[in-house]
Amino acid sequence: MSVLKTVYKQTFIYGLATVVPRMLSFLLVRLHTDKSVLENVSDYGDVSIVFAYFVLFNVILAYGMETAFFRFFNKEPSKDKVLSTASISILVSSLGFLGLGFLFRQQIADLTHIHVNYITLVVWTLFLDALVIIPFAYLRAEGKPVKYTAVKLTNVVINLALNVFLLVYLKALSVDNSLWDALYIANFEVSYIFIANLVASGVTLLLLLPFYIKIKYKIDTDLWKKMLRYALPVLVAGVAFSINETFDRVLLERLLPESIAKTSVGMYSACYKLALFMMLFATAYRLGIEPFFFSQSKTKDATKNYAKILEFFVICGALILLVVVVFVDILKIILIPNEAYWEAMKVVPILLLAYLFLGIYHNLSVWYKISDRTKFGAYISVIGAVITLLVNLIFIPSFSYMASAMATLVAYASMTGLSYYFGRKHYPVPYNIKKISLYLVLTISLSAISFYQFRAQYLMGSALIVVLLLIIWFNEKATIKQFLKPSYDH
Repeated sequence: MSVLKTVYKQTFIYGLATVVPRMLSFLLVRLHTDKSVLENVSDYGDVSIVFAYFVLFNVILAYGMETAFFRFFNKEPSKDKVLSTASISILVSSLGFLGLGFLFRQQIADLTHIHVNYITLVVWTLFLDALVIIPFAYLRAEGKPVKYTAVKLTNVVINLALNVFLLVYLKALSVDNSLWDALYIANFEVSYIFIANLVASGVTLLLLLPFYIKIKYKIDTDLWKKMLRYALPVLVAGVAFSINETFDRVLLERLLPESIAKTSVGMYSACYKLALFMMLFATAYRLGIEPFFFSQSKTKDATKNYAKILEFFVICGALILLVVVVFVDILKIILIPNEAYWEAMKVVPILLLAYLFLGIYHNLSVWYKISDRTKFGAYISVIGAVITLLVNLIFIPSFSYMASAMATLVAYASMTGLSYYFGRKHYPVPYNIKKISLYLVLTISLSAISFYQFRAQYLMGSALIVVLLLIIWFNEKATIKQFLKPSYDH
């Protein structure tokens, strides 16, 4: 149980680095969807499409080196060699991207239908974000979640503050003030959003700059080749994941009639944010358990601990799913008060369930990471991406963003099933499938009853939550009591 407490402590701290920044970013959703900031829903659609490409290129610029770093940092006798090799690799590739990005920015703009000025700002931001990949990974590998969290929070606070200043206050300050008037540009709101991101990324790199001062600039080419071989399947998986996560915005913009495309993207993207409660939990969980998986891989009780961790994840995820579904109409008023976006609210339960499956998949994926079979992760993710693309391409013209939401759910559920199937053959873990299935079926049923039969009836919704809590308590009473017992470290 002490092992579980350790991983949950780390998950909590990493959760602050993930959840708190994203919670602050929710304020940006409220800001960006305000009529006084971005006048039209289509303007928010523009922002969402750019960030869809942003996610894809973040993955490409990392090219699996972060995961490779974790693996070899725990495997190789010389940690300094792994550190310097990974850092130099990312540094060189990032500089190459920066040069190519500026050289072909007009061509990229023409291909993506994104204004060239936005491309320039995004290229710089992507470059700066790539340079902090290994420093952040190093902090996680060394068990320094507090510093990791502090830097992450600084980034978001700066981003949030600049968004508020540039989008809300700068215009007012520019009146009768030559200094602020020189900075203010009319109808420049979308660019201001990307400028805020750029500045925040620059400050983050400055905070982590001591890392690049301390490392030894010596690359081990043999080690680098090994790391690349390990990393490339992770890259393929990452690209596939980015397609699953964000590329539906691009497809909506391309496949829907021009008159409604960007408005539909804007509505879908805003309501999508409400499903992030589940994604935040799953991400925090993954950040906490990934180093743990590698460090525990050779211990006697490794598989038992992996199985128990998944059970706890499903229980916590089930509660989050039901609570968000029950109170979704309160959350929408808080986070998206502009009613012009509410038409897409019906996607929220589907996306919440999709991200619950994604979290389960991350837990199940331990088998191919610690057994050096990362190619399976690539295969599974590619299958998920193909499902996403096919469902979107076939059904978007008829069902708009509902097709995108269903595509995400089908893809992540399929990936979960495939990972379990192959993992059972190559690295058996004693998962309690009956118990996990019970919680999933129960939670999906209660959520469907709440959303489709008793929506906005909070007394009934609260009763459904109590029912789920009682069932969890009945099944997990002994484990919960043991978990809550104080532990004493000597």
